[in-house]
Amino acid sequence: MHGELASIARRAAAEALGAGILLFAIVGSGIAADRLSTDPALTLTVNAIVTGLALAAAILAVGPISGAHLNPAVTLSVAMERGLPWADVPVYVVAQLVGTVAGVIGANLVFELPAVSISETDRIGPALWLSEFVATFGLLAVIWGSVRLHAGATVAAAVGAHITAAIWFTSSTAFANPAVTVARTLTDTFTGIAPPDTVPLLLAQLAAAVAATLMFRWLVPALPRLADDAMVPHDHLSGP
Repeated sequence: MHGELASIARRAAAEALGAGILLFAIVGSGIAADRLSTDPALTLTVNAIVTGLALAAAILAVGPISGAHLNPAVTLSVAMERGLPWADVPVYVVAQLVGTVAGVIGANLVFELPAVSISETDRIGPALWLSEFVATFGLLAVIWGSVRLHAGATVAAAVGAHITAAIWFTSSTAFANPAVTVARTLTDTFTGIAPPDTVPLLLAQLAAAVAATLMFRWLVPALPRLADDAMVPHDHLSGP
């Protein structure tokens, strides 16, 4: 039992760390780019590139420990495919939320802003809700396609590339992550979102994750070798 608790503690810490790195990059690059440029297109480009690179780096850093879900929608999908015990899902989700909130607070402070400032940026409407479904569906499709049809090591690059692109090809700028969506209410900067606007986005993200997972269960029925699956924690497979 002690070994199992130590294992889940390590995995939770890794999820929090990876999620924190991601949010620090998202919010920090948004603030920096917005301050240094008056061109919204350039600001969004910088934010997209930094976000994609940081996400890929975070996956590589903590993937062997926790699977580097960094996203409750991914955790839900992995649990659906028996890559994570359902009992561990709440621990992962809490860790992801803690990490994302810490990342936002850290980015705010680095740029001499209040640790928490509730966003007033409106992101609402059917087009944005559809965008979040598309971005999240694409994210899970990229993940499952990578781990089932290619080497697990391709996940970091593929996921980073998808998010970089999706920030541009969706009107919502591709939150594609419930923990990211919630945490970004805490910064009234370029990447913020007003709290009331989060609920439809969260529903769209979770629905898309389930839909993509079920589609790939049908497209590629054979499960991958779990030890090679970048979304499955290696220490969970090998034991404490």
